Amino acid sequence: MHLEKSLFLCFLLAPFPNRMFADEGLWLFTDPPTSQLQNKYHFTPTPAWLDHLQKSCVRVGDEGSGCFVSPDGLVLTNQHVAAAFLQKLSDASHDYLANGFYAPTHEDEKRCPDLELNVLMAVEDVTDRINAAVTPGMEPEQAFAARQKAIAEIEKESDNASGLHSEIVTLYGGASYQLYRYKRYTDVRLVFAPEKQAAFYGGDPENFEYPRFDLDIGFFRAYENGKPAHVENYLKINPDGPAANDLVFVSGNPYQTNRQLTVSALTNWRDFRLPLYAQVLYRQEVLFSAFGARSLENERRVAADLFIVQNDRKWAAGALDTLLDPAFFEKAFQSEKVFRAELASLVSHRAGGGAAGQTALQAFNRIAQAEGDIAQSLNKYAFFEGVPSVTPQGFDSELFYIARTLVRAAEERSKPNGDRLPEFQDSNRVTLELRLFSDAPMYDDVEALKLGSSLTDLACRFGPANPLVQQILRGKSPQERAVEFVTGTRLKEVAVRRQLYAGGASALKPSSDPMLALAALVDPTARAARKVFDDVKETEREAYADISRARFALEGHAAYPDATFTLRLSYGPVVGYEENGHFIPPFTSFGGLCRQAAEHQNRPPFNLTKSWQNRQKRLDPQTKFDFVTTADTAGGNSGSPVVNEGGEFVGILFDTNIQSLAWEFAYDDRQARSVCVDAAAILEALDRIYDAKALVNELSDESATRH
Repeated sequence: MHLEKSLFLCFLLAPFPNRMFADEGLWLFTDPPTSQLQNKYHFTPTPAWLDHLQKSCVRVGDEGSGCFVSPDGLVLTNQHVAAAFLQKLSDASHDYLANGFYAPTHEDEKRCPDLELNVLMAVEDVTDRINAAVTPGMEPEQAFAARQKAIAEIEKESDNASGLHSEIVTLYGGASYQLYRYKRYTDVRLVFAPEKQAAFYGGDPENFEYPRFDLDIGFFRAYENGKPAHVENYLKINPDGPAANDLVFVSGNPYQTNRQLTVSALTNWRDFRLPLYAQVLYRQEVLFSAFGARSLENERRVAADLFIVQNDRKWAAGALDTLLDPAFFEKAFQSEKVFRAELASLVSHRAGGGAAGQTALQAFNRIAQAEGDIAQSLNKYAFFEGVPSVTPQGFDSELFYIARTLVRAAEERSKPNGDRLPEFQDSNRVTLELRLFSDAPMYDDVEALKLGSSLTDLACRFGPANPLVQQILRGKSPQERAVEFVTGTRLKEVAVRRQLYAGGASALKPSSDPMLALAALVDPTARAARKVFDDVKETEREAYADISRARFALEGHAAYPDATFTLRLSYGPVVGYEENGHFIPPFTSFGGLCRQAAEHQNRPPFNLTKSWQNRQKRLDPQTKFDFVTTADTAGGNSGSPVVNEGGEFVGILFDTNIQSLAWEFAYDDRQARSVCVDAAAILEALDRIYDAKALVNELSDESATRH
């Protein structure tokens, strides 16, 4: 499943009414689809069932999902979610991403340099308090500042009162604000991961396809006070996995969906956002592929980057294909037309929602204007600013990210907490410092490669005669300047970063570090671009909130909000589907894997690793491997546990098929499916391929602990 770190996923765009299809829904745990489940499946999740599942689930970093599977803090997620951390722990002698890793004892587990796990503990509605901060007549700039200040105050108060990490989550585009409190773990250690070839069998050709034969699993352990964390809520594994037609549930953190946008917003995605993102991904894929082909060490250094880029490239192509389908746009147009007619009827009848209907009709025009502003400023925002946790497209370098963080911290930390950029507010300090002071390795050649390529793209986008481009390049080529920036900086030293961060502006002023100078040079332009987008975001937030309130007046609170990288519940049966006149069964098997490898003469990317070749006779060929379900998922759900009605772990989600790429904008379960690893395959592979006996015992026996 695609890893979601693109500039386009930062906008909180929210719903106009949709007509839900079958088992559609990324449901809030505070508002589960109880009636739908009861009416169709005769199952009602109890509050205790929901609470246990919620507190067993884990948000893994800023990329995926997972769950506790033992009382000793053992966390199960995907190998591809763990890939970046496997690479950070690797070196020229130990390639854990390619060759896998297993720690048979706690002492062998390796601490990840900057991984954070979060468990949702409580939710509180704070809509009225945040809305009260915005008074009538405020300009978008003033409203945005007032709202951000109120959010910062609530988050800080919650942090201090609860001792938990607090985040305000915007739902329904601004019609609802919820305070989420998380238990946070920052001491996280690697326990197990299979070889990349076992986890990503079939490689890029099989990505987003089905049938699949992937053991896409990885284990971490959460620690507290230097010891394995003791957790009360964890999922017990059902060794049989699910059966065909079983109802299953997926619980995870889908990053962003855009299913209920206005037609003007969808048009902007089709014509500007996705094409720009796709172009960047194709450039990066060629860059990393060529660099990696030069040597095995080069290949190791960019393996995780290349995987992410290839994954996102395939997702972007599928999403763009959906938006370029005239039938899709006609359906969206007709849906919006019907809803506008309903709003007009609401106004004409002067019912209780008449005023809300009139405001909502006007909101469509405000969104269209805002989307025009986005299109005009998209390049500047994407290449100079980007999402706060991701490097901008014009400065693709972790060293640049560090430099910009230091430059901005010196300014932001001198302000009152509520006036700072959100990533520098007190509630986000731990997360920011975890990455800023990470001791993960950085390589000059990779940093220069990425920065040089992105500077080239920057110069092409804005022209070599652009005054700021000329200041950046100083009469040299982008690659020459990139080498100067990377080799001349001291920011690779964690001690230097700590000193500059602690010293603030007075420590930065005398510094002659070229990367700091670059960050300072472009920061005014980046901040100006961010301000434009913040103002537009506020306009759209208010407009979409008006549309949502009108929808509530018409239909009640019957629909789910778009995904926000927060915990959601989806459901559906384990069923196959028809494709090109053939039935695709819901399950694959170990025997199917061996047959496919033999058919391809064990050639990459359909080759078995040595461990699987040597021990495949130990496997039961009938053991279920991967399976599909109609459960609704999106990027960020990678690593989500799949549970049965009894709340038992029966599988782990790792992908969707190619038809599901349209789920970014519209759910349809006729062929689209979520793809999961079966619990039976996990236990058998750990036992018979990897000889991970202690891990199998811990998963199988709640009283078993490893020493």
